[in-house]
Amino acid sequence: MFGKLKASLGIGAAKVDTVLESLSVFQGETLRGIVHIQGGDVEQQIDAINLKLCTEMKVESDESTSYQDFILAKLEAVQPFVIQPNETKQVPFELRLDDETPITALNAAKNQCHVWLETTLDIDFAIDPKDRDFVEVKPLPVVAKVLSAIEQAGFGMVKADVEKGFLRGGNFSSKSGCYQEIEFRNNGFINKKEIELSFVLDGAMVHCLAEVDRSLSMRGDQYISFSLNRNASDTEVVSAVNRILSV
Repeated sequence: MFGKLKASLGIGAAKVDTVLESLSVFQGETLRGIVHIQGGDVEQQIDAINLKLCTEMKVESDESTSYQDFILAKLEAVQPFVIQPNETKQVPFELRLDDETPITALNAAKNQCHVWLETTLDIDFAIDPKDRDFVEVKPLPVVAKVLSAIEQAGFGMVKADVEKGFLRGGNFSSKSGCYQEIEFRNNGFINKKEIELSFVLDGAMVHCLAEVDRSLSMRGDQYISFSLNRNASDTEVVSAVNRILSV
């Protein structure tokens, strides 16, 4: 009885450790790994293994700015089972990245984008054991080409973050409830310009919404949206980026 009481407080309880096949993946790929469970000092019932793909998003209001964890995707790995003292179990899993998972592998001067997989053992009347594994999310080649083309035009990537809300382009809209903004800025005096890019995957297509702010323009922010096939040619990428640069 005393052992179960200690386990309910997390002392001598079961432990969880998730080992991913790879800590670096491309947008839209699948995370694969194994959840390792080590039994504690007493028998415990595990009601579920919950895996959550998370990011941190910025929430702005008139009064303040705060940051909240946001669940992009989740998976319940197994049915309830009992783990005996010192027993070990291994549970393999696959979890596909949500199409709107933010890119984290960016060379922004201020990169506030983070993605992690949180694993939790659901145990009644006890502190649920947790494990957190950060994941590097790389841009698809076509997205990397768009980012590179903006930089080659004289813009530096100054900031990247994730914000609460939805995007709407000419022929697409986001669905997750948060979106990434990748901000570029040039050093021009007369033609000073800021560009913010957001990407949404959709099957074989990559949609992009660009917000362009010209400091000396009287027209305010301008919005450009376009879509590219994942296998778009360099010519198609340059043509799309030129629409942004010409604003």
